[in-house]
Amino acid sequence: MTDSCPKHMVMGPCGGVRADGGCEVVPHPCVFPAPVEWADPVPAVPLRRVPLILTDFSSEPFSVPAHRAIAATLAPSCDAVLVGEHQNRPDFPPVLLASILREAGARPWITLACRDRNRIVLEQELTGLRQLGVDAVLCVTGDARAYDVRPDVTQVFDLDGPRLAALAASVGMAAAVPETPAAPPRHLRPFRLAQKQRAGAAAAVLNHDTVTSVAAFMAGAAAAGVTMPVIAAVAVFTDEPSAAVLRGLPGLELDPDAVRRVLDAPDPVAAGIAAAAREARALLAIPGIAGVNISGAASARGYEFAAQVKAELAARIREDRDHEP
Repeated sequence: MTDSCPKHMVMGPCGGVRADGGCEVVPHPCVFPAPVEWADPVPAVPLRRVPLILTDFSSEPFSVPAHRAIAATLAPSCDAVLVGEHQNRPDFPPVLLASILREAGARPWITLACRDRNRIVLEQELTGLRQLGVDAVLCVTGDARAYDVRPDVTQVFDLDGPRLAALAASVGMAAAVPETPAAPPRHLRPFRLAQKQRAGAAAAVLNHDTVTSVAAFMAGAAAAGVTMPVIAAVAVFTDEPSAAVLRGLPGLELDPDAVRRVLDAPDPVAAGIAAAAREARALLAIPGIAGVNISGAASARGYEFAAQVKAELAARIREDRDHEP
């Protein structure tokens, strides 16, 4: 499939398949009608610990003081921070970024995307992250750039997410992988996650979906042989821009009525935190869900305010968990 997939994927499909089955890059159907099966199992490098609360890390790019400040805000309330990688917002190299966050007291899970790195550079970053003692790397194929985002830069895609997970395991790094329960072919997504586990993944982080759909997905994943810990996404938004960010991504499902209730509340910040805490409780009650990922922009009022929202939500989730009978 390498020649026909715009991302050169071999182990497809990616998580960005449109609701109509179309490719997220070019206007034709996804070339993978079903997930490709991984041949020989790769032994996973186990996680040192599974985070109950994994929080998205968002900060001003290329700013050490900003990164330190956000890390200091999030570290006391969460077990680890998930450092994303964006096609339109580059930042420090992963090893340097991880070092900055660790020095500030956070435990980073670093996202590595195949879009901008060939295999040698991916090996270098993985080896550096292992030497640094980073807990896990989230192995993603990565979004393809829109036509108007850095058109002067070549997109690489030497590997795809599952093959990057296998490479991570081979160099001694614990590999986490994403999965998108809401993306077509929806009924085969549990099988795809099982193939990523065979490729060497030690954990999975799900994209947003309804609690009911996540429960159905997890039942299917268990039937497909998935035994690794799975972390479910909790959507956190407190205003229209932060909700729009989540609604605009392919493969993500949000309950429009729940979004409206938060945005129409007298205090949308308090309502957003309360709604996300309820979603977290429901997700953590699903068999196989080991933790939650506080995911999203949280607020359009700046990175520091958004981090404070996430930290308050994390504290609420932990308090609810501690008071369970």
